[in-house]
Amino acid sequence: MSVRLLLAGLLLGAPLLCAAAASAATLAAHRATYDLSLDHVQGGGIVAATGHMTYQVTDTCTGWATQQQLRLQTVTRDGGPSTLVSDYATLESKDGRHLTFDMRQRANGATSEQVRGEATMPAAGAGSIGYTLPQRATVALPPGTLFPMAHTLAILQAAQAGRKSIAPLLFDGTGPDGAQDTYVVITGWQPPPSHSDRPLLAALGSAQVHVAFFSRAAGTISPDYEASMRYFSNGVSDRVLMDFGSFTMKAVMQDFVPAAPAHC
Repeated sequence: MSVRLLLAGLLLGAPLLCAAAASAATLAAHRATYDLSLDHVQGGGIVAATGHMTYQVTDTCTGWATQQQLRLQTVTRDGGPSTLVSDYATLESKDGRHLTFDMRQRANGATSEQVRGEATMPAAGAGSIGYTLPQRATVALPPGTLFPMAHTLAILQAAQAGRKSIAPLLFDGTGPDGAQDTYVVITGWQPPPSHSDRPLLAALGSAQVHVAFFSRAAGTISPDYEASMRYFSNGVSDRVLMDFGSFTMKAVMQDFVPAAPAHC
């Protein structure tokens, strides 16, 4: 099983804060952990699944460094257990114009996929991706493509503005095929307080969102995967459901530690 990770853009959004002075969002560096459990099966071969996810973001003054690990154990109907581990790291400039990315996926201990490189997106016009893995290649990025943190910020700004949906292009560095289409449905903006057992999050506004991710290949109708979550105004999310097609996983936040502000 290959899972193209969506978590960099969905568990925390951070940069473009300086470029978004009109936004009420104050996005936060932090470390969060989540336990994953099987929510439901949709006719596929998966009969059991559990997992754990860790996400950390660090303010480097000029950019945001993220590290994420997803560990997923599954059992299929034919009795075969499998362990998938994905390690994903990015460094995104705060102006949203540059992204370095490194994703390694292992299945039962053996590397099954690795994607590495850097991407640039000018203020106007097309951008480009320089892949070094899985092979050296240069891929164009359409004008207006957002990197992961900018994508999350766009969702928060749209929610606060009362918009019901947006459809930005996304490049997150988790696959070798360049940008993806996304369609985001937003179920209102809830001003603070939000219902949460974590006081730092309860004091924030929030919105429920649903994001569908599509390949840009001609004729694509169905999404590659979908996710829904509650976003707080600082970019942290909980109540996460990840739909991989044949099965859906629920992620429950177990720990949340905000990072101290950077001294730049």
